[in-house]
Amino acid sequence: MMKIILVCSAGMSTSLLVSKMKKEAEARNLAADIEAIPESQLSNHLEGLDVVLIGPQVRYLEKQVKAKVEPMGIKAAVIDSIAYGTVQGGKVLDQALELVK
Repeated sequence: MMKIILVCSAGMSTSLLVSKMKKEAEARNLAADIEAIPESQLSNHLEGLDVVLIGPQVRYLEKQVKAKVEPMGIKAAVIDSIAYGTVQGGKVLDQALELVK
């Protein structure tokens, strides 16, 4: 089971993207636990985590998030802003999968 967390400011804007990513993962028969959380909650969700995707609107958190998760072997990146803005769950899922390769 792959665990993916999307970090945003409040967790609202990314919830639609999360549901599209879950549908896409299901369609691909991919076992994935995907959720959106505010950055302030990230420390509580590190166990078993594979990838952290950062919402483009909070890209200023990238260094801070990477410093927190990368020493633990967890990959992190800012979500492609076009895929985010157009809510392309498949593209964002691909981005997460690419990071864990």
